[in-house]
Amino acid sequence: MHNDYGQPSRTSLAERRPFQAQATPFMGQEPHGYDSDEANWSPAAVENGTAHKPLLDSHLRDPLSPSLTLPSGASTPNLDSTRQGNPVVTYPPLPPTWYNMPNKGQLAVLAASRFVDFFQMAALQTFMKHQLKSFDPTLSDDVLSHQAGMLLGSFTAAQIVTSILWGRAADQPMVGRKLVLLIGLVGTGFGCIGVAFSRTFAQAVFWRFVSGAINGTVGSARTMVAEITPKPWHPRAFLLLPAAFNVANVFGPILAGMLSDPLINLPHLFGVGSPFGGETGVLWMERYPYAMANCISTVFLWAEAVLVYFTLEETLKGKRPLELSKFDPVTLVRNMYGQISNLRTRGYQVIREQRQGLLANNERASFEMDAMNNRGERIEERPVQRLPFRRIWTSNVLWVLVTVAIFDFHMGAFNLLWVLFLSFHRQFTATTQPLDVPGTAPPMQELPPAGPGAADGQLNPRDLVLEPRSIFKFAAGLNFPEPTIGFAMAIIGFIGVALQFLLYPWANAKFGLMRAFRTSLFLFPLAYYLAPYIALLPSATEPPEPASGGAIWGGISVVLLLQVAARTFALPATIILINNSSPHPSVLATIHGIGQATSATFRTLGPMLSGYWFGMWTKRGIIGMAWWIVGSISAIGCVASFWVRNGSGHEIFLPGEEELEKESQTQGGSGDGR
Repeated sequence: MHNDYGQPSRTSLAERRPFQAQATPFMGQEPHGYDSDEANWSPAAVENGTAHKPLLDSHLRDPLSPSLTLPSGASTPNLDSTRQGNPVVTYPPLPPTWYNMPNKGQLAVLAASRFVDFFQMAALQTFMKHQLKSFDPTLSDDVLSHQAGMLLGSFTAAQIVTSILWGRAADQPMVGRKLVLLIGLVGTGFGCIGVAFSRTFAQAVFWRFVSGAINGTVGSARTMVAEITPKPWHPRAFLLLPAAFNVANVFGPILAGMLSDPLINLPHLFGVGSPFGGETGVLWMERYPYAMANCISTVFLWAEAVLVYFTLEETLKGKRPLELSKFDPVTLVRNMYGQISNLRTRGYQVIREQRQGLLANNERASFEMDAMNNRGERIEERPVQRLPFRRIWTSNVLWVLVTVAIFDFHMGAFNLLWVLFLSFHRQFTATTQPLDVPGTAPPMQELPPAGPGAADGQLNPRDLVLEPRSIFKFAAGLNFPEPTIGFAMAIIGFIGVALQFLLYPWANAKFGLMRAFRTSLFLFPLAYYLAPYIALLPSATEPPEPASGGAIWGGISVVLLLQVAARTFALPATIILINNSSPHPSVLATIHGIGQATSATFRTLGPMLSGYWFGMWTKRGIIGMAWWIVGSISAIGCVASFWVRNGSGHEIFLPGEEELEKESQTQGGSGDGR
């Protein structure tokens, strides 16, 4: 039997009706699985279900009284009994499973909040380049690549600073985690509407920046998951967050691809003569062809906000109602200045805790109740000590941050490069000369825009020949339209969901955190080095038509399998390593804040730099160079991971923590983990 926190409970044997003791003859021998030298039950015997032990020791038992057979795994570690005289039985904790996980409803709401947040990001990536092209059809591919990187990076750029501020706000009793989560969902929904009806690149960047600045859902959701879930269930509970990411990567690209430019992709519903279009079609969809694909994200975000408001419970202890009348900006500025001044403090900072009596708010005198030991002496409370900011930069913290920075850099770069590669035109040379005339050099003409049928009315497909290509010098994409891009990106989610629930639990339990993490990092460079060569695989269609065929989709599946498999192990590991790298429990929140700021910084730089490299090198005829640069950077992360340790979260001991230090040395410290 267990309490609400997964700990074994001690109950009377008579109170446990299903496991009531049964009288058996006493034969003078110890039952199988019981060690008479120790008062604990044998774990090996418990596993095979044969552990039984007598109620009392033989020298204390009445030889004429019957012995009691206890349930498998139960024990009577002492002679304590209840007031009714029944023995106290301690039952071992039940193993954590999905079935007995507490607060399933609350966890489902939090997982849904991460789903809608990932959905809006995955949906935008599907049609991003085509929407930018609609702002100015004369833009070249290298300019579009650079703009796409800035549009993706603007969201995370705002989070570099605001993520820490939203985390601080979620810790305030008058704000709490739930309010921060609601603000992020509603505000991001308004940002999606702004992008939907933007007419210029600058407007779209502005609204994405606003969405990122107001979005503090990541930290709030993770914190609430940790607070409503007992620790034995943490691995399963935190697995729901990346699972929501993978599910969003399935539905986001598919729905966004279908709703992009509905007059072209869904003419039977919104075109001329359709049920919703009437005689002229839906005119606002012609002016804003990607508004509907953006607004579907707003619908999901606001629906989740309503669900959070009515069903999610606040987890912050001591939460108080928000009273705007008591807001004092002068005090706020003074407190911020004091916190900045504390960063320069040398030595240990002692936090003086105010002690309040039970009747502190009473008009009469207050009384304090002190803790007393067995001899009636007062137990002195130790002051809470905080590790100085200058001492948190241990070698393990730095190596973890370096590894996380490289990981987030190439993850952000991949999200952009993959979309650009799928939508980039297939390589060909235009010529007006007959193809069978020997000795004629085909004159180069400007390539038609990307997209199926782009060359209609300009060039005859029979007059197109492939440019000579080498193993390194080629500038060809797959020329996929929006719906096909959505399906290609949905493969990421399909693979991720399968690996998340089938491969990850088994491999992580068998090989351990560190071994699985380091091994997975080597799959990233392999995936990035191979990605551009998909364009050289045999296609069932001729350029400039979109690439298709079994070889093309087989190559896409192989590259995505490598990348998603690596991410499945690396993403949860980075969160755990940041948490365990904290040198002292008093700076755990600071370490998480630094880690999140580092992640946001390099997720901003990744798309911006990779978009610039893609445009620059495709203009020179080498589309793979951007991929190979990103792959080389990810290879550096593989090397850096060998200096990363799975810490204990408490590696620096302050004065007064000598007992904790001895206990850590006895247990062998954190070591390297597995």
